Amino acid sequence: MAPRTKVTRDEIVEAAVWITRKKGIDGVTAREIGTVLGVSTRPVFTWFDRVEQVKAAVYESAKGLYKEYLQKGLAGPIPFLGVGQQYIRFAREEPELYKLLFLTRPGEGGGGAMEAMRFSQDLARESLMHIYRMDAYTADCYFRDLWLVVFSFATLLVTDDCPYTDEQMSGVLTEVSLSICKAYKEIPGLAEGRFDKDAVFRDLVKK
Repeated sequence: MAPRTKVTRDEIVEAAVWITRKKGIDGVTAREIGTVLGVSTRPVFTWFDRVEQVKAAVYESAKGLYKEYLQKGLAGPIPFLGVGQQYIRFAREEPELYKLLFLTRPGEGGGGAMEAMRFSQDLARESLMHIYRMDAYTADCYFRDLWLVVFSFATLLVTDDCPYTDEQMSGVLTEVSLSICKAYKEIPGLAEGRFDKDAVFRDLVKK
């Protein structure tokens, strides 16, 4: 391969994303990027001071792709179910980018699972408030609770240990979503933790 004389910043990031998809974020090195682009390591350090900055750019690129998945889910007839399905789809189709966003410690090329969760929460909040008639705080709590379920399914997928079909996962998401939505609307103070849990459980088990 003939040496290349000019390499753009975007090309370096695109190469790093490609490497991440194949080898994970730990596979991103200046030498590996140079190999993919057919250049030395010099262009990498023309645009970036350290490889960690390249990894941070990969993280931002992964967030952008993940945002596209979530926006498709929010455009569906049942927004939160759509978000859950798209989250799971992202984990299946982009396992290494999913690991980067949600299974990487903060500071190791990304911001960690909780930062990514808050990023997702910010995208979904307005839609949840409008569709499910919740205030912002309740919508955030609702999203958090459902996200923990979806996170479990997605983690099973990316670790090749998920025994559930898409239909089964959607069924669980629907059950949990309905349960949490109903509970938040019918138990005053639940989202804020201001309720008598013993009294609620006593009434519930009598039914």
